[in-house]
Amino acid sequence: MYRKVLSYIKDNNLIKPNDKILIALSGGPDSICLLNVLFELREELNISIAAAHLNHLLRGEDAFEDERYVINTCNDMGIKCFVKRVDINAYSKESKLSSEMAGRNARYDFFDEILEKEGFNKIATAHNANDQAETVLFRLMRGTGLEGLGGIRASRDDKIIRPILCLSREEVENYVKLKNLNPRIDKTNFEKIYNRNKIRLDILPYMKENFNEDIVQTLNRMSTLLQKDNEFLEKLSASLYNKYCMECNDYFIIKKEIFKEEESLVNRVLRHALTRYSKSNYDFEVKHIYEISCLAQKYSGKLVHLPNGVCAENVYGDIYIKTKTKKSDINSKKEEIILGKDNIYINTVEFHKYVIQFSIINGYNENSINLKQGDFVKYFDFDKINNNISIRNRKNGDKIIPLGMSGSKKLKDIFIDMKIPKNERECIPILCFDERIAWVIGIRISEEYKLTSKSTNILKVVVQRKEY
Repeated sequence: MYRKVLSYIKDNNLIKPNDKILIALSGGPDSICLLNVLFELREELNISIAAAHLNHLLRGEDAFEDERYVINTCNDMGIKCFVKRVDINAYSKESKLSSEMAGRNARYDFFDEILEKEGFNKIATAHNANDQAETVLFRLMRGTGLEGLGGIRASRDDKIIRPILCLSREEVENYVKLKNLNPRIDKTNFEKIYNRNKIRLDILPYMKENFNEDIVQTLNRMSTLLQKDNEFLEKLSASLYNKYCMECNDYFIIKKEIFKEEESLVNRVLRHALTRYSKSNYDFEVKHIYEISCLAQKYSGKLVHLPNGVCAENVYGDIYIKTKTKKSDINSKKEEIILGKDNIYINTVEFHKYVIQFSIINGYNENSINLKQGDFVKYFDFDKINNNISIRNRKNGDKIIPLGMSGSKKLKDIFIDMKIPKNERECIPILCFDERIAWVIGIRISEEYKLTSKSTNILKVVVQRKEY
């Protein structure tokens, strides 16, 4: 079995030499198997390991017996063990999450604390092949797409790894029995009040007996194939996300033009936007993606309510993802970066979701400077700037002298003329020279700092949105 796990680790590039791995240790058969397997392979893999146990305080004395068992097991093996207690019932009520989700969040917060303080770089969890099969069936019945049917990944973000995902529950149980490890048994795993337990105890055994005796491995092979297809589609959808989605302070904007793209890719972009906005991928289903797609076909002002206190609104055809429980307090998050004329040579500045690059060009030559490079590349007469160069959000009463005009115009009027929604206006960076607006980025530049045949020193400004 060690060879099987080692091969899986290498095939999926889960572990590198000198990795410091923190093992999530509940004390159950799966995590005890994982602990012992990595302990046996630690020299061959050239890694160091430790364990972490979170006592959820949910199961009375059983929870404390789990804790003692984990501590004693690690002490016997000479492995450092980190233990913490969290009242998950209280945390669940406070955070308004299910007990299961609250427990998961508390565990990973604990693990991340240890990684940061102790210098570990990976977390190993003990999901096995049966967990994979159960997850695929659970998502299928709840409603999911290709990504959901891909199930549990062997690794995530090169930080969370699942080295025994290749082992069946039967292999795990045989291993701990053979080694006389006597793991703790969570009795709640046998209570059929939970849907996942019903899948484990009733549905999978029924499928194995009546349809396919190798159903666990069949579902695992399917999930592996779908993961590869999903990775390809993810690359395609990533470019669409960067093209059509804008992440603002308290809301995300999905431009209406995206709905002209392929439906399967659009659905992925919508799901990714929801996940990034809510920082959760567990409560959004296929029906929610469908509701947003339908919303795009309705009139401006229409709204749909989604899980996690999130809602989506049609604003002039664009879709706004925001929180429905409170209004965005944009003004409290306004920001200003003052560079100064002399400091412009720092070259690159980040402002919210934008990267702004500055460069100086000596001499104005119409052949070498293309003034029509698009809305996010502009040139200004550097010598007309006295002192300060700054980047900020808009302010009430802002005015600009638009290129080609002699008089000023309120930014508010420009935004209204261009039908730019109110929330989107807060996302637009404004480049100022000496407190005067030179460029409403992506919208208008000022007449005051335009190039002329007499311009000798030229400031080039290139703006790019950060990619996810």
